[in-house]
Amino acid sequence: MSSPFPGMDPYLEAHWRDVHTRLMTYICDQIQDQLPDNLVARVEESVSVDEGFDSRRIAPDVSVVEEFTGASYGASAEAVAVAEPLLVLEEEPQTARHVQILDVTSGERVITAIEVLSPTNKLTQMWRNDYRCRQLDYRAAGINLVEIDLLRGGQYVLAAPLEFIPPAKRRTYMMCVRTRTRTKVFGAALPEPLPVIPIPLRPQDRDVSLNIQQLIQQVYDRGRYSKLNYQTAPTRPGLPTKPRAPQPCSTAGVYARKPAHLVWTLPSSEPTASVGRATRDVIRQTIVNSCTLGVVISP
Repeated sequence: MSSPFPGMDPYLEAHWRDVHTRLMTYICDQIQDQLPDNLVARVEESVSVDEGFDSRRIAPDVSVVEEFTGASYGASAEAVAVAEPLLVLEEEPQTARHVQILDVTSGERVITAIEVLSPTNKLTQMWRNDYRCRQLDYRAAGINLVEIDLLRGGQYVLAAPLEFIPPAKRRTYMMCVRTRTRTKVFGAALPEPLPVIPIPLRPQDRDVSLNIQQLIQQVYDRGRYSKLNYQTAPTRPGLPTKPRAPQPCSTAGVYARKPAHLVWTLPSSEPTASVGRATRDVIRQTIVNSCTLGVVISP
């Protein structure tokens, strides 16, 4: 069963950890067969622990570590019995997943990194700085960077500087493909199908393609998201209610200079003719909700 939305389904944002994990695997699978024999796509992980209050409060990772069966939980100096908890939740480090394309003939040198943004990339200043500095690391190492932002709100953090994107070219969902010499920006409004974007490889290789709409359909089908409740407004996973102006990385000027070449590639803004009346009403209401939060949406 297909989502009632012809493009990105905003109701998936409430389940972003599962959606993000699935996207990493499906991205890897989709591009693997297109790669030359000496390149390979892999899902990589990096783990970090945030000691700041905001990030722990906004995006906690929790797991049930023990189920109690009658033993008392702890004891005071007088061995006074205390109430037994129903369960214990233990905080875990943040795990950031991304896809890397590696050259197996050169010691698995990273050729391209694919990042699907999460709320943690767009929330607190510390996490935004961390992500922007990672962007700088990719550039310094000569690694192609592909960014996919499928979240409706929050701070803009893509590698293409926002001030160089004309307001008329901005969309609810944005993708950025950056090589050493060129940066391409793609986008789709809420009622539009998500685009097929190029994935750059080595200079001697042809780009491979990534069909983002197909990825979202896979997530929807295999995650059984047809059971979602579309009778209420979609929620955002802890995003701020008022986006702020972009802030440069504290360690380097990520917006210091304009890219060598910036290309705008945007799909038609015409809504899909097959969208039903009920779906159009949901889309219209979602657009209204998004506009009240300052999100730029193409008419």
